[in-house]
Amino acid sequence: MSPSLDSTIDLELTEGFAVRDVGNKDSTDVEAGRISLRALSKQEPLLVDWSGPDDPENPQNWPGKKSFGHVIIVAVLSMIVNIAATAVAPGVSGLVKDFHIQSETVATLTVTIYLLGFALGPLFISAFSEMYGRLVVYHASNLVFIAFVIGCALSRNTAEYFVFRFISGFAGAAPVTIGGGTIADVIPLEKRGLASALFGLGPLLGPVIGPVVGGFLSAGPGWRWTFWLVAILSGIASIGTFIFMRETHPNILLERRAARLRRETGDLAIKSKFDKGLKGSQVLFASLVRPTQLLIFSPVVLIMSIFVALVFGLLYLLFAAFSPLFEDIYGFSTGVSGLSYLGIGIGELVGLVVFGALSDKILQKRMAADKTSEHKPEYRLIMMIWFSPIIGGGLFLFGWTAQYHIHWIVPIIGTFLVGYGSFFVILPSQLYLVDLFGSEAAASALGANTLLRSLSGAFLPVAGPSLFSTLGYGWGNTLLGFLALGFAAAPIFFYKRGEWLRSKTTIKF
Repeated sequence: MSPSLDSTIDLELTEGFAVRDVGNKDSTDVEAGRISLRALSKQEPLLVDWSGPDDPENPQNWPGKKSFGHVIIVAVLSMIVNIAATAVAPGVSGLVKDFHIQSETVATLTVTIYLLGFALGPLFISAFSEMYGRLVVYHASNLVFIAFVIGCALSRNTAEYFVFRFISGFAGAAPVTIGGGTIADVIPLEKRGLASALFGLGPLLGPVIGPVVGGFLSAGPGWRWTFWLVAILSGIASIGTFIFMRETHPNILLERRAARLRRETGDLAIKSKFDKGLKGSQVLFASLVRPTQLLIFSPVVLIMSIFVALVFGLLYLLFAAFSPLFEDIYGFSTGVSGLSYLGIGIGELVGLVVFGALSDKILQKRMAADKTSEHKPEYRLIMMIWFSPIIGGGLFLFGWTAQYHIHWIVPIIGTFLVGYGSFFVILPSQLYLVDLFGSEAAASALGANTLLRSLSGAFLPVAGPSLFSTLGYGWGNTLLGFLALGFAAAPIFFYKRGEWLRSKTTIKF
């Protein structure tokens, strides 16, 4: 067989590998699953690919139980690290007393500095996942997270606590950062609605469950036990990760396949089709630069990330406002005040049910209406267009009923609406970015998104006390509500003009 210079030949090996001989003038023989190459020094690399669309080693072809098992594990990990974000919030008064904290800003940062770690962690975690695979990053991050959460429980002063809290947030960002990539690895694009809804439970319900549990722990054993509980939960989840999870990153799996072929054949020209010949330092640098590059050069990523950052910051601002509002004005005890967070949580849970039931159906109907078999990422924005304006209405209701001390159930109904609308901003935006950039660049796009939203969650609540003391709950939340309504126009624009905008925006990594 003598292929021409421009030909590409797919060769099936007995091991079931597919190897593409690119630009080879010499002959290639396949005997008993081994490759014999002539004039090796003159040849282009042989690229290892999946053996076909039904290759059982491709994670997208795994059985449904195995695929969704991975999604559930990642969702649990994501929920635990997000529980850690706010579990200590109802017990801040005890922490402030133990550490003799005088500044209201420092008191707020005892909760939100965790999110600063959440903001910076993805920049490095995504690089490590590209270099070493997703599985080892999950394992290492889980161990570091547990160690420093225990450090928070044992901290003796503010400085120790801040260091441990920041590092635990840094490590805890792993499932949030690479979880979207894991979903893209194991779930075909047209079936990602339910999987993404499950994964979205973590960032949305975790910060709500945390204060509910933390309120009763702080009122009983004390604030330190909120960290012991998180460490125990994370330890159990880590054991499950060690037992059940497997590597899913296609780059790593094909590189292992190529390495095995190189050992068996002695042919150093065999490479994974994803191998770009980059060194570890280059991958790390690229992963640090990519999120910033996307924020600067991709209007879609920038505006979506700002919208998500605003909504995420609003949620954490409300979390910081709940304890003083419901304890000081409505007379809730420390334990019971944690229940005030349930309005947001139930709203998000209802959003999850609605999203899981409608997402993939809407996608299929839009494809049928447009008479196309092509899935457009913009289809993911439909429910964001429908429901994101509800956030503004919820903030108006919460703010003015809290301002006039109307029965506590009414402002909590307002937070229910905020939670419901927030779900349809945060989760569809993640799905949109994953669909937009695919498995390879999804981690960078989500990293950019997570960077902005975590910075907003860390620092916007610091402005909460001044905002509400100056404008009151009514006008303060009205201002925030109008900001949310203004950004609700973004998904409408991207739905109508996103395809054109993508064609004009080319980013090369």
